[in-house]
Amino acid sequence: MIVEERENKIILKDIIDFDPVHILDCGQCFRWTKEEDGSYTGVAKGKILNVRKNDNEIILDNTNISDFENIWYDYFDLARDYSSIKKELASHDENLRAAVDFGWGIRILQQDAWEMLISFIISSNNRIPMIQRAINNISERYGDKLGEYKGKTYYSFPTPEQLSKASIEELRDCKTGFRDKYIFSTTRDVIDNKLDMQDFIDMNSATCHKELMKFKGVGAKVSDCIALFGMGKYDSFPVDVWVKRVMQEFYNAEDMSLLKMRKYGMDLFGEKAGFAQQYLFYYVREMEIGK
Repeated sequence: MIVEERENKIILKDIIDFDPVHILDCGQCFRWTKEEDGSYTGVAKGKILNVRKNDNEIILDNTNISDFENIWYDYFDLARDYSSIKKELASHDENLRAAVDFGWGIRILQQDAWEMLISFIISSNNRIPMIQRAINNISERYGDKLGEYKGKTYYSFPTPEQLSKASIEELRDCKTGFRDKYIFSTTRDVIDNKLDMQDFIDMNSATCHKELMKFKGVGAKVSDCIALFGMGKYDSFPVDVWVKRVMQEFYNAEDMSLLKMRKYGMDLFGEKAGFAQQYLFYYVREMEIGK
């Protein structure tokens, strides 16, 4: 990969295993919006960024080499060899090979753990447009104004201290639905017990999963999503309606409960279960397999 800085842009040349559509539309993040020109604009780590693919180049707009090295290189997981991961997963079975080929440009983003905790509580039994609206409402009301990009104002996701200023009624007014009380309770737990998200990151996967489920509104699937997308627990295996179809259609798991399906997936794919889940999830959802 060749990195060039040019007029408030970073150009990534000869980069492989990177497609913004696959990465930003595969269900792992909620603060990226697809623009009319096919690019994506989003907020992460307190920065506004636009990402687009132009032939064999990835163009990161509204940034510089310092932010690329200190933020975006890790955020987009550019140090990881996804070619070897895909090769290993593709050798597992023909269905996973098809999923890897279909979602060849997926990378698992390294997102903020606190933001993922609240975001995936909001995601429970919810549709992506509604999740995005609630998160944007919360950010606009309680986060910091970051500035404008192409005429639109963007806000950071609020810290626990900032979000603790919101009442249950005010959270409900942000269109969070029944999850308002869970967000309120979780924020109070973090503040009152002086919890540090880094402590969860430092836990082993099993302990992290168990501890996350102590927060109200965090079940097994939500816990796995938080652990996978915000805490680097790549052996996590979130099971939602799409992954349930995957396991039933491809892996003979018709009679399993969701918890047994989760363990089966973790045992089946091992330490790379999270990567397998993302390729399979994106494949079955986009292809509408099992509907």
